[in-house]
Amino acid sequence: MGCGAPDNVSCAPFEIDNRWGIGHFSGVLSSTPLFGLLLFLTLGQGGTGPARFDVALIGDVPYSPRDATNSFPNMIEEINGSGVAFVVHDGDIKSSEEPCRDELFIERYEQFQTFSSPLIYLFGDNEWTDCGRNKTNAFDPEERLMKLREIFTQGNGSLGRRQLALERQSNDPRFEKFRENVRWSLGNVLFVGLNVPGDANHFGHREYAGRNPANLAWLNESFAQAARDQRRGLMLILQANPHFELSETNRLRLGFNDLLRALERQTLAFAKPVVLVHGDSHYFRIDKPLIHSTTKRRIENFTRVETFGNPDVHWVRATIDDQDPNVFSFRQQIVKQNIIHSELRLKSASQPRQPGIGGARQSGRSSAAFGKAGGWKP
Repeated sequence: MGCGAPDNVSCAPFEIDNRWGIGHFSGVLSSTPLFGLLLFLTLGQGGTGPARFDVALIGDVPYSPRDATNSFPNMIEEINGSGVAFVVHDGDIKSSEEPCRDELFIERYEQFQTFSSPLIYLFGDNEWTDCGRNKTNAFDPEERLMKLREIFTQGNGSLGRRQLALERQSNDPRFEKFRENVRWSLGNVLFVGLNVPGDANHFGHREYAGRNPANLAWLNESFAQAARDQRRGLMLILQANPHFELSETNRLRLGFNDLLRALERQTLAFAKPVVLVHGDSHYFRIDKPLIHSTTKRRIENFTRVETFGNPDVHWVRATIDDQDPNVFSFRQQIVKQNIIHSELRLKSASQPRQPGIGGARQSGRSSAAFGKAGGWKP
């Protein structure tokens, strides 16, 4: 072809985003999947980076056809104009009632490819563990997990128009099937993704017996790497709400006990800021729920961030600042087109004007601080 690429690969101009050192294509690879050509820098696996940058945290969306065609595109458009270094989706790309069809997974993949920044996606329970519960169109959960890996974890790069290099746990022969467990670094922070689905982590199923040890190994190795590389902080992302507040004997808590014990031990040993990001409960919050098992005191260097979820289709901006003693701070980003007043205006536009419907225009933004590029092809 004249560019040194294989015959089945289209040559596309490759550019560097100078803000983050992340590679991206300025053209479309029309004859091969995007993941087939790994033209991205390895900054995501180590090296230097910006001292201060922002990240978008999202999850539990899209849930409905309206989300998929309106609310979610509204949020993508806003995030694409926000200047974030990358986006993390912490799981649930459909409602639990909607059948887990291949076609729907591919639709979500193609929507993820419309993000201008790199996107890292962690699997949620609605797209695999809950797939056997649909009374009229059930799927085998483990088969759906394999399909998610096939579609969303090809290659060693993120999703999105720009790619961020990822380290996958599957590089270790002992855990070769766990491609969804990833880590990457930017600035002086290590980011870690785990496959931990709600609402009970698939506890009691045969599949859990293999995945839980893999998750624990990845968690422990990641903290060891962060300590060895003298990282300023660590962010852990997973889908499930691990039910900090429940007794260890509660049926919803049983599948998280091993993880939370390891998280307590590693957070105390690391002694630097640790953030857990998750979705699942659809309730935006920032708090400190990790309690020391013996002193019963809150562990101060640990913070939990739960992302917005349907019907609240908004996002959280995480700022990572090497000069900030806390390293991490967070701000809610309310998508103007998705606020309830906008919903009411859309409904009232097709109906006779009713007294009391509508309201003052809002800015769609407030704050809460803490102390179609390439379609999928098989």
